[in-house]
Amino acid sequence: MSSLALTLLYLITAVCGVVTCRWLKLPPMLGYLVAGVLIGPHAFALAQDSQDVRHLSEFGVVFLMFMIGLDFSQPRLRAMRKHVFGLGLAQVVLTMVLASAFMVFLSRWLPEPWGIPWPTALTLAGAMAMSSTAIVAKLMADRLEFESEHGRRVMGVLLFQDLAVVPLLVLIPALGAPSRALFETLAWALIKAIALIAVLLFAGPRLMRPWLALVARQRSPELFMLNLLLMTLGLSWLTQRAGLSLALGAFIAGILVADTEYKLQVDSDIRPFHDLLLGLFFITVGMSLDWHIVVHQWALVIALLILPLAFKLALVTALARVLGASAGVALRTGLYLAQAGEFGFVLLAMAQQHALVPAWLADPVLAAMVLSMLSTPFMIQYSNTIVRRLIVSDWLQQSLHMTRIARQTMNTAEHVIICGYGRCGQGLAHMLEHENVPYVAMDLDPDRVRQASDAGDPVVFGDAARPPLLMAAGLARARAVAITYLDVPSTLKVLANVRAHAPRVPVIVRTQDDRDLERLQAAGAAEVVPEAIEGSLMLASHALALTGVPMRRILRSVQNQRNARYALLRGYFHGADDGGSDEVEQERLETFTVEHGAAAIGRPLGAFELDALDVRTVSLRRRGPRIDPAAGTVLAENDTLVLSGRAGALAEALARLHKGGL
Repeated sequence: MSSLALTLLYLITAVCGVVTCRWLKLPPMLGYLVAGVLIGPHAFALAQDSQDVRHLSEFGVVFLMFMIGLDFSQPRLRAMRKHVFGLGLAQVVLTMVLASAFMVFLSRWLPEPWGIPWPTALTLAGAMAMSSTAIVAKLMADRLEFESEHGRRVMGVLLFQDLAVVPLLVLIPALGAPSRALFETLAWALIKAIALIAVLLFAGPRLMRPWLALVARQRSPELFMLNLLLMTLGLSWLTQRAGLSLALGAFIAGILVADTEYKLQVDSDIRPFHDLLLGLFFITVGMSLDWHIVVHQWALVIALLILPLAFKLALVTALARVLGASAGVALRTGLYLAQAGEFGFVLLAMAQQHALVPAWLADPVLAAMVLSMLSTPFMIQYSNTIVRRLIVSDWLQQSLHMTRIARQTMNTAEHVIICGYGRCGQGLAHMLEHENVPYVAMDLDPDRVRQASDAGDPVVFGDAARPPLLMAAGLARARAVAITYLDVPSTLKVLANVRAHAPRVPVIVRTQDDRDLERLQAAGAAEVVPEAIEGSLMLASHALALTGVPMRRILRSVQNQRNARYALLRGYFHGADDGGSDEVEQERLETFTVEHGAAAIGRPLGAFELDALDVRTVSLRRRGPRIDPAAGTVLAENDTLVLSGRAGALAEALARLHKGGL
């Protein structure tokens, strides 16, 4: 098969695999794996596992390590140090020690060729310690679990596993040396690695920042991209020439770039290459899976699948429990981390290159690892069911948590539920408090919740995307819901829950910009506030003030812009404290709800000729979502109209609506 035909075959199978996984809501990495299995020499034999393809797929690992180095930061490690250097360190070290000791002990009782030496056992234990960052992180993002109790523990362990790969990349080649020179080779490899890393990390920052600044000043995206590839592959080549691995050099390159102000630009530029080449790596892994091994040695493959899964599940669950997690959280953490990972494949391939893993064992281990990764989405999907079946106290703890929230909010009514108590949420809470409007805030950061609660703020720990917790926070009695975080999928979940359980409660949403405006409004948002627009208005205000425009004109212009953008700010709702003859002619807002048996039911909005009264229909809320009213919109029971106009015109408009016509 020609190189072009082979490339087209990879692209076709990759696209089909990813589209299928997207349709099934599975991580795309599984699509690459399955595609590789199907086209590989052991299935339909559409392509051969050539050495050229393997070399190309190695770049996927290189860019994966570069991205890990790019995400490596001391503030992030400090924020997650308890889970990274507590649970993560314990999981990797104990997995390697216990698994390698078990394999060495078992080898003494097994006949040839089943016995394996300790370097092989240690290598396999290192591969076993890894979990799939690519698959687990994608599934957790889809399930909105990054900030959950088990989510923070899972991400801490995955982060330490990524860091643990670095010493393993140095250790495995040294373990492949002859036994008489093993310790000398290992010591020499460690010395070279430490010296090279020290030189690069000492001299690198002094060279990297001015060099990147020089390239960036050329204002050439092509040159900037070429420079990234040069740095990444250049440092990878340098570490390989030093007798170390390509991936180690890429990791160092990522760390050096992470300390510069160009980190975000580099991340956006390099990620397409990373995803594409990592997908190619997974295809080659799938191609290397021999289904004949699975069939003929099914007992060994099943044993290699079940034993590591059960061992890691039990170990992670026990460690999380010892380190303070509840039984349910500990078991969920174990279920998320029990599978094999992409770095396990990297370490296994490196071990084969250095003759550490015999051929009769490598293929069954590879088959078990692939099956383990394929099982991951199902283990995570049914994790809640498994936890509830095995741990009765988990349901009880959740019930007690909801009871505590309900007890805190049981005497609160006509309040605002604030979803997210970050800077934006706290600013909103202070304004509500100043106006004596009660509120209840929900947040998933336990430290923030504890500090706010100690300060006397009505803040509870909980995920607003979960309907029971929203109901416990008094959703049915609430005056409004404000979503202050920028995560659109989480926001859509909250909107769906509010629409299902309290359709008359309006929801105000904060977003980064206008991209998801229509989706959020269709999902039931009463108003969407994009930060980009508010920022531009403030910038314009200061710019106009500095150029000498009178402040009165600036305020009027900004208010006109807001009136044009935000429907709910076109006028105001009149209250008892709004008085004075100067306000009689100001535009205000009024609501009209179509009650049961009202004369307006079944009549089109245009029949009331509200435009002739200079009354504008701002919005129409129908069972939760706000829709844009038109003259032909037929009114139904429980519809709520928001009308804008002057006092006299509004009074006449309401009279027409009550009568059902002119």
